[in-house]
Amino acid sequence: MDGPIIDLDRTSTVPLGVQLVDGLRRRVLAGELRPGDPVPSTRALASALGLSRSVVVTAYDQLAGEGYLETRQGAATRVAELVPRVERAADAAASARAAGAEPSAMAAEPSASPEPRINLLPGRPSTSRIDPRPWRAAWRGAASLEIPADSPPPFGVPRLRAEIADHLRHARGLACSPDDIVVTAGTSEALGLVASVLAHIAGSAPDLAIEDPGYPSARRLFERRGVRTHPVGADGDGFDVGALRRLPVVPAAVMVTPSHQYPLGGRLPVATRLELLAWAGAHDALVIEDDYDSEFRHLGPPLPALASLDDTGRVVLIGSFSKVLTPWIRLGYLVLPAANRRLRDAIAASRDDEACPVPGVAQHAIAELLASGAVRRHITVARREYAHRRGLVLAALDGLPGAPLSGLDGGLHAVVELPDAAASAALVTRLANEGVAVAPLSDYWAAPGTTRRHGIVFGYAAPSDTQLVEALGRIRGAVLDALAA
Repeated sequence: MDGPIIDLDRTSTVPLGVQLVDGLRRRVLAGELRPGDPVPSTRALASALGLSRSVVVTAYDQLAGEGYLETRQGAATRVAELVPRVERAADAAASARAAGAEPSAMAAEPSASPEPRINLLPGRPSTSRIDPRPWRAAWRGAASLEIPADSPPPFGVPRLRAEIADHLRHARGLACSPDDIVVTAGTSEALGLVASVLAHIAGSAPDLAIEDPGYPSARRLFERRGVRTHPVGADGDGFDVGALRRLPVVPAAVMVTPSHQYPLGGRLPVATRLELLAWAGAHDALVIEDDYDSEFRHLGPPLPALASLDDTGRVVLIGSFSKVLTPWIRLGYLVLPAANRRLRDAIAASRDDEACPVPGVAQHAIAELLASGAVRRHITVARREYAHRRGLVLAALDGLPGAPLSGLDGGLHAVVELPDAAASAALVTRLANEGVAVAPLSDYWAAPGTTRRHGIVFGYAAPSDTQLVEALGRIRGAVLDALAA
């Protein structure tokens, strides 16, 4: 490439390495650097820009992880082959009309169900930025330990419980001890454990209030275990405590996602958190806090965990490393309130019959990742990456008349709303036909036929930037066509 590649502003507070990454990324997305184009060697670029070679190496590594560059040993680093671009559906329809042909209906059924080329289903984190060196070292170290002849302790390996408690003190402002931690096989197993305890404490068929819309898998999991669920409305600020009071029954527990309501994205104000705790105290009820996406707050200061406001033993916090690291490890935790001896005894009784399902080697590996600071460093890196991806979503979809964009104050997903169910269903079908997988917003309501809100939910963390940019272009074109229909 001739001429200066990137203009660096040495008076800016933005680090030069970040400027280099942003500049190269913009040139790829603008088409100034095309697939297959070689980029200068790290040594040559460092010399040309007056940077240390390590800064350029780090920038190239980041861009390779994001899918912009392709590196091969013994060969020049090149711009990666982007996801193939095809004619936008709106342009295709215009061409068809110009030729006198009728464009196919947007709601047409797909002729097949191919695997999506670009998977935007929510709940999938980016794993490309996990540093492989501490990751591999942690697993090697765990595998080199003496092989025990017993199952892992019922509540988990002591070192992991201590590291989780320390992590929560720093990340969530939650003062808890290792004795309060129960290691679980992800969020699902944690919910199953809570469901069995509810049945033990409150009766054979306990009542549970849940957010509506909310997490469908959690609702189905509780119902399969004999828990009667009662949907309570959630809006831009999260759970509606007034609607909770109007339920025809007083539930034994309430499940909420106060840090980042799923899927609408609101966060529960402190006043409402205190109101919910007061309700729980008045009715001797439990509050199950799913600390979903709390690590990735993009707007506004993080609010303290609901559990940190609880001094009466009402709140059980559920967390996991699925979004922080990867769902592949299936490792999560419960934080039990120290003051609730009845709950602790019920959990202990359940674990006496069912041993901790998380392999000891995995527990030791994650404990080492936490102790070494690798998890904390990864959260910092991932937060920057997700903020950048969020910016791509806003640039493509914000401000479309009739299709409000929401859910982006934190987390890894976004919501695009549409006027009616037919337009939403047609949008999901069209995107599937084009190789882009998204989820219908209506699926998140307990009774889908009763909702007045429609649209799609999609994740923006897992795909590469180039994949995301193409998918966002397809979503934008499909949304505009749906609104014009």
